[in-house]
Amino acid sequence: MAVNPSIITRDLEKIAEPTGNIYESIHVIGQRAKQISSNLKEELNTKLSEFASTVDNLEEVFENKEQIEISKFYERMPKPSTLAMEEFVEKKIYHRFPEQDVEQ
Repeated sequence: MAVNPSIITRDLEKIAEPTGNIYESIHVIGQRAKQISSNLKEELNTKLSEFASTVDNLEEVFENKEQIEISKFYERMPKPSTLAMEEFVEKKIYHRFPEQDVEQ
């Protein structure tokens, strides 16, 4: 059975260290992944909107190589969850808990 080379084993203690709880760390990573995903989607839609046509012509759809290349570029990019995990491990993500800020 072949192993996917994009699968990386992570140290759970290292992930849990910044927040003190693995579940809170995963939540922070998940929220950042959503932000990255929405930014990438907006960027892709902006680039693809340049190719939007008012006329539906099948020949034009198949011949638009620039649009296909842009789509393939975004498909090859790392997943938002992978990018968010890397940012979290490298301490590039700022997170705080509003409930604790009010108490102090």
